[in-house]
Amino acid sequence: MPFINEKLAANEAEAGRLSRTADPERMSRFVFDPATVMALLRERIIGQPHVLDSIDNMLRVLKADIVPDDRPLGVQLFVGPTGVGKTETVRLLGEAIHGSADSICRIDMSTLTQEHYAASLTGAPPGYVGSKEGQTLFDVEAIQGSFSKPGIVLFDELEKASPEVVRALLNVLERGRMRLSAGNREIDFRNSLIFMTSNAGAAQVSALSRKQQKRWWHWGSANGQMHKVVDKALHQHFDPEFLNRIDNIITFNALDRGLSEKLLDVELEKLNRRLQKRRVLLSLGAGARGYLCRTLDARYGAREMARRLRNELSPPLARVMLDYPQADTFEAQMEGGALIVIPV
Repeated sequence: MPFINEKLAANEAEAGRLSRTADPERMSRFVFDPATVMALLRERIIGQPHVLDSIDNMLRVLKADIVPDDRPLGVQLFVGPTGVGKTETVRLLGEAIHGSADSICRIDMSTLTQEHYAASLTGAPPGYVGSKEGQTLFDVEAIQGSFSKPGIVLFDELEKASPEVVRALLNVLERGRMRLSAGNREIDFRNSLIFMTSNAGAAQVSALSRKQQKRWWHWGSANGQMHKVVDKALHQHFDPEFLNRIDNIITFNALDRGLSEKLLDVELEKLNRRLQKRRVLLSLGAGARGYLCRTLDARYGAREMARRLRNELSPPLARVMLDYPQADTFEAQMEGGALIVIPV
């Protein structure tokens, strides 16, 4: 039987974590800890508390193992401007649950812009090249996961795909199965968490968010307007029968300048993890932090901060690392007169 060895091992490990009075019938087959997963997401995803609360609820329902067994474990659509954490949220879920952000099955829908690209998902129909092999873009192993861990699937930038490609997903979202066009193979999504991202309505949402920042007392009405804008944009892009198969549509907030310090901390943590391989630890003074956190362009979100570190901090950092490889402590001059202090 599939997964039987892993099932036994997972049950044994889970039993060790539970108290002696726990009811064995209530033991979950999933071994991840929702609190641990959410700790990582709350540390890395900035300015989206409502998104994280929704994911927390989803993970706890999944951990309790009370989801239907005749469809995917969950279907979520993330909507919002670029650079606000939609794709990163899914990658972090893969890292927290499977140990690697690359463990997810990610389909870049912006590469499937024409009608015939639907065959990239469902395989070539009978009589066409590749039909017997059942070739598809899907990573079946990542989709199916294991008995103790759900598979994670991401359809990125959904609105850029051809309508025929999107319609090919209808049965996946409804019944958790996709039969390839050749009819000789079926992909099972019933042990998968399915996420989709879209920028539909993002420009209008960003404009409303900026208005809300200036007129904070109208937040309630602006929030309602955002949902209306997103709903209208989604119905312009997608058929009602497609949207009706989605469990939850979540709108990400646009990031404002007040979050620049937190975004800098997240990007510095990523940089320091890379620097550990070089036995270097980076510390920034107040001057350097202020220079990097100067006016943040909300149109580009967190990617703007990552770009600043690559373009303005990494070059002087690399220069001193190469010029003084044996130094115990050294400093680098950054544009704007700020100092970078790097203890080795």
